[in-house]
This record gives sequence, structure tokens and C-alpha cells, in this order.
Amino acid sequence: MKQELTFDTIILGSGPAGFSAAIYAARGNLKTAIIDINMFGGQPSNYLEIENYPGFSLIGGFELMEKFEEHCDKFGAEKFPMVEIEKITLTDKVKSIETNDTIFKANSIIIATGASAQKLNIKGEEEFKGRGVSYCAICDGAFYKDKVVAVVGGGNSALEEAIYLTKFAKKVFVIHRRDEFRADKIVQQRAKENEKIEFILNTVPVEIQGTNTVEQIILKNTKTDEQSTLVVNGVFPYIGFSPNISMFSGQLQQNAQGFIETDGNMQTSVEGVYAAGDVRNTPLRQVITAAADGAVAACNAVKYIEQIKELEKV
Repeated sequence: MKQELTFDTIILGSGPAGFSAAIYAARGNLKTAIIDINMFGGQPSNYLEIENYPGFSLIGGFELMEKFEEHCDKFGAEKFPMVEIEKITLTDKVKSIETNDTIFKANSIIIATGASAQKLNIKGEEEFKGRGVSYCAICDGAFYKDKVVAVVGGGNSALEEAIYLTKFAKKVFVIHRRDEFRADKIVQQRAKENEKIEFILNTVPVEIQGTNTVEQIILKNTKTDEQSTLVVNGVFPYIGFSPNISMFSGQLQQNAQGFIETDGNMQTSVEGVYAAGDVRNTPLRQVITAAADGAVAACNAVKYIEQIKELEKV
């Protein structure tokens, strides 16, 4: 028999949006739970340094998320990390999240599950995952000391991770399908000034090859279709993100890429369900915007729960 735990609001995800929502919800006197299938901290926990979060000219990503969690603890939100979720039901009046031993129930859910790195979807990528293909330079960069690696992408993440990899690798190739980058100008400048970084533009990878580990990557020029071979020991794709929505996809309105649609109050198409941070359809995916989303979502969840409690008194 599974135990039942009831809350006013449950927050799915523990990155900046999730912790911010938990702070505002618990401070708003809601009985609040924050649940994650992973360890707490979300994606920023893997960032070596963050230099654009107000109040901290430079801070480690893990350290910043520790501060978020400490602040959350101050207001007494109940925490459930590393939870194996079996089923999520959002469309009922009372929402539920079911694990192997517990059914969590609440009238309000705030989805803050974030997004994950997109895959290249080319031959060899899955085969060499963990054996030369990595989606986290901070996690795996030290394995490539004095080796040659390739970073695929043209945004801030791609160039920042390329710069980080130069701490270990003797050469870092940045492969980008266009001749212009989406990254901020200051990040582009730092990458271009780094002697270990070489850019391969108007090019896409088509296959990753090797024996036991990655040995080379096959490239195609997007203008001429000419193919070439680049000898590398590792490949780090940073081509964008996909929303973490597999556990509840289809229960609420999403855009063509799967990101959750919300209004300005972070309200989704399902009453009592809010979305915040990278999981929603938003023009900017940064720690500061995720935290702001979480605050907006939680404040509106507080109003929603207060309305329910007032109706129950009548």
C-alpha cells in the first residue's frame, strides 16, 4: 500500500526556477514540496562559473545553487531528491505524482523540470557516448588532458565550454553550421583570442568514428557538400536544448519543439498547473529568468490555493 502525502503545491524540478518557486510558495504559507528525479541543483550545478547573475560578479554554478537551496530551507519546503517517478497526472482537479512507494497530491503543480542538451542524431553518437562523446565539459574535460577535442555549436554554451576545455586539451575545434555565432560578443571575443581554439565554420558533423573510443569525426561543408575528416579524441555537442517533459507530455499545451506554453502568470493550459524556467516557451534561458519565472509561478499558485480555500469555507 502506497503512502499518500498531500501538499498545497508541488514543484517538479530543483534548478533556479524550482528553488525560486519553492522559496516564494513556502514563504506564501503554502505547504510546499520540491521533487526531482536527480540530485538538487539542476543544470547550473554543472557550470564551472557564472558571471551574469546579479550580486555575484563571479560564482561557481554549484555554489550558487547551494545558496538557492539554503534559502529554500529557511522557509521549510519539504525536499524529495532522487525520486523515481512512475506517473504524473496533471489534468485532474487534485494533481498527483506517483512513485514506487508514495503518491504525492496537490491542488497546484509548478513544472520546473528544465531542458537537456540536444543530440546531434548522427551515426556513432550513441555508440561512443561516454567513450569520447560528452555533453558536459565540466564533468569530463579533465579526461582530455593534452588531447584534441571538437565542440559543436555556436551559442554561449558552446563557446564557453570550448574555452573551458582549453584548460586541459591541447587543441579545441569549434564546429558551427553557420559563419556567424549566436553567442554574446564578449564570449565570442574570448574564444577568438584563445590560441588553442580553431573555428570550422559552415560545417556540420555527419558521423563519429572510432574503435573503442572516438578517433575522428566526418564533417560536411554546408555550402559545398564537400566532406572531410577531422582527427579528434572527443566530441562535445552544444547545439541547443529540448524540454524535459516526457513524464507529462500531451497533458498540456506545448509548442512544436515541446516547450510548455504559458501566459504572463506562468499559467499553463491546465488550471492549477504552472511552468517556469527552461521547460517553458521563453525567449531567454538564463538563471536569472528561470528564477524570476519561479517567483511569478509561485505567487500565482499562492493566489490559486487561497481561492480554493475560500471556496471550501462557503
